Amino acid sequence: MTRLAQTAGLNDIQREILSTVRDFVDKEIIPVATQLEHRDEYPTEIVEGLKELGLFGLMIPEEYGGLGESLLTYALCVEEIARGWMSVSGIINTHFIVAYMLKQHGTQEQKDTFLPRMALGEVRGAFSMSEPALGSDVSAITSKGVKEGDEYVLNGQKMWLTNGGTSTLVAVLCRSDEGHPEGTAPHKSMTTFLIEKEPGFGEVRPGLTIPGKIDKMGYKGVDTTELIMDDLRIPANRVLGGTTGRGFYQMMDGVEVGRVNVAARGCGVAQRAFELGVSYAQQRHTFGKPIAQHQAIQFKLAEMATKVEVAHAMMVNAARKKDSGERNDLEAGMAKYLASEYCKEVVEDAFRIHGGYGFSKEYEIERLYREAPMLLIGEGTAEIQKMIIGRRLLEEYRFQG
Repeated sequence: MTRLAQTAGLNDIQREILSTVRDFVDKEIIPVATQLEHRDEYPTEIVEGLKELGLFGLMIPEEYGGLGESLLTYALCVEEIARGWMSVSGIINTHFIVAYMLKQHGTQEQKDTFLPRMALGEVRGAFSMSEPALGSDVSAITSKGVKEGDEYVLNGQKMWLTNGGTSTLVAVLCRSDEGHPEGTAPHKSMTTFLIEKEPGFGEVRPGLTIPGKIDKMGYKGVDTTELIMDDLRIPANRVLGGTTGRGFYQMMDGVEVGRVNVAARGCGVAQRAFELGVSYAQQRHTFGKPIAQHQAIQFKLAEMATKVEVAHAMMVNAARKKDSGERNDLEAGMAKYLASEYCKEVVEDAFRIHGGYGFSKEYEIERLYREAPMLLIGEGTAEIQKMIIGRRLLEEYRFQG
């Protein structure tokens, strides 16, 4: 039997990329991840290593200096990175979503300006939809952009911005009633604005403040922040795609591939939890033999491995569907929902296998136990995924009475 979560049908380039990333994870991420996480320290050296590997430009077309790889290749790389430390995969993910949105929806000028520097990691992306009172109801966004001459004036407060401090380009979703008469559906009067800024905290450009890092239970190292716009002025050519009113659809397109990414993260964390659990079970002895020889532990390992395999297969299917050019919201929703739920369960089983030692910060499983819950929320809760899945199923299986 080969290692869990193998992917059939990869070409030589894909296998070489994944081998390189896995080697980097084993040598450069896993040995330092827990220490950096406990200090809530940004992984600067790791990020520089990822830049050298070209991962910031993995899906950016070759004409802009990227590698031009598929969503599947990217998702498999994210799976490997999350296996080492999920926070690092979050740094890559938000950057990737902004690059993807630019590639799919940006004007030619916007692509020429940002994508080559994003491919090198010189420009680092973040995106923002959520607000303090928003939750999952994107249509209730109150942040607003008003046109004044050749500029837009932005006001509002955004929340849960991954890479908020370290990013230099933020895609922000705001209401923009200009050109959209009163009574227009909320999702048709939203616009994505591209905001350039300096890295850091405080007032990072006139009218834009990043207050500081939000202290979190897990998912540490990566900076998660608020974003406050107070009469922030940006040029009109920084409307994504050049036309207002399309922001909701642009963001949903980005989130759709982001859900594949979150599924990949869940797969990676679950794989690492299984590795830790199966290793510890063969080292720990009780009643005169390794606990791996007790049937109760073998049952746990069997369930964990099966969940890892199933989640991986669904994630791969969702990525391949998107790469084919087909709509994949059903597959992405299913993959994100199942992978995040299974990840939580596999991590908890590995935690149980460790017994009391799982509660100690000296053991890696303690970190995973705090990281896994974030995946239940990121890119849409389980309840949101079920709504998406249910609506799509009713479209596919419409009653023909």
